[in-house]
Amino acid sequence: MKRVLISLATLVLLVQAHTFNPEMQTYMDSLKTQALRNNPDFKTFDYKRGEKIFTSEYIGKKGKLISCVSCHTKNLGQSGENVSTGKVIEPLSPAINPKRFSKVKNVKKWLRRNFKDVYKREGSAQEKGDVITYIVNKK
Repeated sequence: MKRVLISLATLVLLVQAHTFNPEMQTYMDSLKTQALRNNPDFKTFDYKRGEKIFTSEYIGKKGKLISCVSCHTKNLGQSGENVSTGKVIEPLSPAINPKRFSKVKNVKKWLRRNFKDVYKREGSAQEKGDVITYIVNKK
C-alpha cells in the first residue's frame, strides 16, 4: 500500500482553497500586508485561529456572553438569527450564499460591526483574515 505524504505547504493551500473575486483578493492581500507590518513573524491566515475567534465566547458590548456562533450558528450553511434584534441572518457560507464575500464594502462593514459587538473592539488585520479564511473554507 502506498502512503501519501502531504507537505505543510500543500496542506496550507488546501485549507485556503477558496478563490475570491479580484476585489476581495485585493482586500485579503491588503490584510496580509497589514498583518505582516504588525507582526514580522506572520506567515499566512490560519483556519484554526479563525475558528477559535469565531467560536469563542466573550462578554459583548451588551454585557452578555456572546460569540459569532450566537447569531450565525455553527452551521454556516444555514440561516442564523441576530440575538439582539431577532432578524434573520442569511447563511455565511459563500458555497450556499454566493453574495457572501463578494463586495469588500459589505465585508468591511460587517467585520467592523461584529467585532465591536462581540469583542468590544475592531479586529486586527490578522484576526479579520483568519476569520474570513475560516468562514470561506468551513465545510
